[in-house]
Amino acid sequence: MLNRYARALFARIFTPVARFLLARGVSADAVTIVGTLGVSLGALVLFPMGELFWGTMVITLFVFSDVLDGVMARLSGTTGRWGNFLDSTLDRVQDAAVFLGLMLWFFGAGDFWIAGVAAGVSLALGMLVSYVRAKAESLGFEANTGIAERAERLVSTLVLAGLTGLGLDPWFLAVVLMLLTVASAITVGQRMGTVYRQSRVQPPSS
Repeated sequence: MLNRYARALFARIFTPVARFLLARGVSADAVTIVGTLGVSLGALVLFPMGELFWGTMVITLFVFSDVLDGVMARLSGTTGRWGNFLDSTLDRVQDAAVFLGLMLWFFGAGDFWIAGVAAGVSLALGMLVSYVRAKAESLGFEANTGIAERAERLVSTLVLAGLTGLGLDPWFLAVVLMLLTVASAITVGQRMGTVYRQSRVQPPSS
């Protein structure tokens, strides 16, 4: 839900930046890759060190590449299956890096194993949410539904991680991660139910 409204707004904001980069020969794929590297480094280097605030700032800076590369692809007329595949695949890499970085901190210097477990389960269920949709669409179904889509999971996690870095009790982040596990599990169920109902009405042709 958040994803639908935010993308339209940020697309307008980043259009001038996209035109600037395209004029200098930068491709949408390059922006996708650089964004993923930035997010991964911020999460896997700064988070385990306990620099949750600065890690969040770095991740936030680079995560907008997910919008920027799409704008660049549309402006340059290079939208296609490869770009869609690359973007979707590297989105999973970014998500994994964020939750893995938090796990490393919680199980290490953060010394909060319950939250570490919650981060790990959130990572696994988040991947399952994405897989269910991808598999459904590969079979001709629609499964873009649920209460915990990628944008909601990422924004809530990063906001609480940043605030934890500023001194907020880590329990708040732990609770959010636990709620995300529940919401992700519900989303998996919602998507599976949606696909089941579609399959009963009119099975797609192979």
